[in-house]
Amino acid sequence: MQVNKEIDTRGLNCPLPILKAKKALADMASGQLLKVVATDAGSTRDFQAFAKQTGNELVEQQTVGAEFIHILRRR
Repeated sequence: MQVNKEIDTRGLNCPLPILKAKKALADMASGQLLKVVATDAGSTRDFQAFAKQTGNELVEQQTVGAEFIHILRRR
């Protein structure tokens, strides 16, 4: 999977990971992939809701140790 942009939101709590992702997606072209690395356990649920509300596709979510990785495709 070719990620076009990655943002690090480790140590940030809701809603900051979502806000940073929203800002990053705004600068991306349609179809590009954004990877968000977070440590907020609530981010999994937050990104699911964010994808539904914005129409961006939540391609993948995974937990690696204490980190939560979210891959979003820009609509």
